[in-house]
Amino acid sequence: MPGAGRIAHELGIAMRLGGRALKRRLAAGRDAPQSEATVQEQLLRWLDGLPSGRTAGRTFVRLPASEPPWHDTGLDLERGDTVTLLAQGRVYLSRALDIWVGPSFQLWARIGAEGPVFRGTRSTNTFTAEQSGRLWLASYFPGEWADPSGRLGTDPAEYSRVSGGLSVLVIRWAQGTDAAGVFRDAIAAPDTPELVRDEAERQRAQTEPPPGWSYLWYLGPGEIYRPVAAPDSRPAILCHTHGDVGILRRDAEMPLRPGLELRWRWKVDELPIDLAEDTLPSHDYLSIAVEFDDGQDITYYWSASLPVGTVYRCPLPTWKDKETHVVVRSGPSQLGQWLEETRDLGADYRSIIDGPASKVVRIWLIANSLFQRGHGRCEYSAIRLQGPDGTVEVL
Repeated sequence: MPGAGRIAHELGIAMRLGGRALKRRLAAGRDAPQSEATVQEQLLRWLDGLPSGRTAGRTFVRLPASEPPWHDTGLDLERGDTVTLLAQGRVYLSRALDIWVGPSFQLWARIGAEGPVFRGTRSTNTFTAEQSGRLWLASYFPGEWADPSGRLGTDPAEYSRVSGGLSVLVIRWAQGTDAAGVFRDAIAAPDTPELVRDEAERQRAQTEPPPGWSYLWYLGPGEIYRPVAAPDSRPAILCHTHGDVGILRRDAEMPLRPGLELRWRWKVDELPIDLAEDTLPSHDYLSIAVEFDDGQDITYYWSASLPVGTVYRCPLPTWKDKETHVVVRSGPSQLGQWLEETRDLGADYRSIIDGPASKVVRIWLIANSLFQRGHGRCEYSAIRLQGPDGTVEVL
């Protein structure tokens, strides 16, 4: 059970976030978003205005946040079908603190009962069916997938703790329809619904992860990271997170022995939050992490206010048993500067986890701004594992 100091710390964070949430609600009251019914009416009017024969099916699906996956769309797809999802809504962890998750992270899909599951990178998505079967949709948070089939690895009762929901227009395009062209053409019309414009923009701005890196599958893909060049012309990875979350990973194996070091250079320009990140509602951060072969990871990050050397287990319920955070930089004084870091992984693992791991298996880059929806910006370069068994150049 947490002590009095810990309780006071968490209450202090919650009170500050509650005050900010109230200000946001008051500001939003002057410019309230359109209702679900209004958005649906606009989307149907747009669809009905398309030339005949463009679509082969459409339906609105409501995904209540309090109900665990999965929800039947009633649409049977054939391999090769093109489908668009246009979604709106919010899933609230706390209305008082204005903590919610939007469709860009929340909306997942699968074709058939065995998946695999997938999602897009924004509130809209267009995909080609890789197999035939019934299309199912899921509202993900606060769950976590146990495997790529979409089986939950968390207690379904957790869904009773959240509120809100999503409304999704599912469009099955007719064979031969150029769906991308439909969205490009829609930009020119003055009365095009916002979600349609959003999908056209998503298609225009698609980005791929840097070569050799991939997003952690059960958090889903993102547009957070992209390859750039550092000032010394070495390869670098640029990170920009805003109201999203992503973990970019690359395989990098090295025996976990005394003297094994993680070295990297980074330039952090903007932190996604200005409060201590060690509570659930304030757990937005930028970090580089090391995954070990026992399933544990240590993630090194730049804190807004916690002292350098602070170590704590992840405050997220689905991550508390596998992730440990270590503060390596703190405060704003060196933001915007390229800095070099070195961590002794052997010493850190022994003092922090002291488990059965025998080797490092992957390097992660983590960006989370999901809870407070701030901006986080940084760059990484010269990442490597170096020790008595040699050197692995990661980036």
